[in-house]
Amino acid sequence: MIRKILLGCCLLGSLFGYAQQKAASLDSLFTNLHREGKFYGNVLIAEKGVPVYEKSFGMADEQNKRPLNKETVFELASVSKQFTAMGIMLLQKTGKLNYDDSLGKFIPELPYHHISIRNLLNHTSGLPDYMALFDLAWDSKRIATNKDMIDQLIQYKPAILFQPGMKYEYSNTGYALLASVIEKVSGMPYGDYLEKNIFTPLQMNRTRVYRRRYENKSIDNYALGYVKDKKLGFVLPDSLADYRNMVYCLDGIVGDGTVNSTTGDLLKWDRALYGNKLLDQQVLSEAFKPVKLGNGKTSKYGFGWSIDSVAVFGNIVNHSGSWPGYNTFIERHLANDKTIIILKNHEADGFYLSKIRNILYDVKVVNGAEATLDEETLKKYIGKYELAPGFIISITVSKGKIYAQATGQQMFEIYPEKDTKDLFFVKVVDAKIKFSRDDKGIVNSLTLLQNGQEIPGPKIE
Repeated sequence: MIRKILLGCCLLGSLFGYAQQKAASLDSLFTNLHREGKFYGNVLIAEKGVPVYEKSFGMADEQNKRPLNKETVFELASVSKQFTAMGIMLLQKTGKLNYDDSLGKFIPELPYHHISIRNLLNHTSGLPDYMALFDLAWDSKRIATNKDMIDQLIQYKPAILFQPGMKYEYSNTGYALLASVIEKVSGMPYGDYLEKNIFTPLQMNRTRVYRRRYENKSIDNYALGYVKDKKLGFVLPDSLADYRNMVYCLDGIVGDGTVNSTTGDLLKWDRALYGNKLLDQQVLSEAFKPVKLGNGKTSKYGFGWSIDSVAVFGNIVNHSGSWPGYNTFIERHLANDKTIIILKNHEADGFYLSKIRNILYDVKVVNGAEATLDEETLKKYIGKYELAPGFIISITVSKGKIYAQATGQQMFEIYPEKDTKDLFFVKVVDAKIKFSRDDKGIVNSLTLLQNGQEIPGPKIE
């Protein structure tokens, strides 16, 4: 018996030490990022629902020097879409609608009757972006609502980009329309519906739909979002012309954004998705299914979640969000029950996801030795390479160095790997880029090697 107790204590001590080591590695990563001005926000990383690392970095309110803490509320931006999708799924569960119902059944005034609710959920509707429409035709002194968006679509009737179901193209318009469908079917405002059917049952007490400018009210312990100005440093987006119209005019539109929450509440959400509190697992699995497209390809976007499978990490679902001043992210490792939640309220670099994953799984990454290439050789790689519709890696050369920049991300230097032609590695994330050539020796494509995946991208210009 004593021997068993000692063995148990040794095992617990080993596990505890391992957890401490992970926490220390994660703290080193985020502390260094914050020190370098690359991370401001809250992070919570959990295994089997238990936080292994949770910390706040920076200010919720720069002017009043109010620091962030774990109860601080952030605008989730597009991470909100999973709550909109759940709202639709709950209505489907109660027989109020079907995924294959036409949009025209609920909003008959719209000229898009051949688009289904399912198309809206998985971004296969072909609808154009409502934000571009507002740029052309909206009074910048007014805050628009979902009704205004629908009125704009009715009035201007912008053509669809492709036939529904044929392709995948991310659509904020689709999720804003889903929020309006929720309101039509439930007879309740979108925010009230989510509160009654999701937030309250899950005791997500700090979570709500919140539109700070439209509602002209404040909530306690709220994280203001800051963008970076070259001269002024971090400022509210309302003070810069490039952002002012965007954050003001579109503040009344819900469904594609405007859910606000904390890291702790999002962990409650994560835990609920493993059980049957909202939907049973068979029904919920629909949200995590890839979509077979009409063009023969497969889209890895379900209902409010991007879907992936990586050899080391297993099945993963995640979603990111971006709005002036905010960058948000939630990732759920379904097979291994790990959760990554990151809420940022200052414009800065990305999430350093590869480093976080590698720490969680104790993956050791060794970059190759660096080679030296002259500028004329490096220039042969210059170009734009499309890895997915709307997602492009641009390769540029400046002062003898070569750089890569993905759509919506910052530029970073890449380094030629010694003794391997056309292979480059990245230092800021655990990734490599392999270039390919045609029969004449001209570079015509690249492949992104990251997290066990190989993602090809032909050169488009």
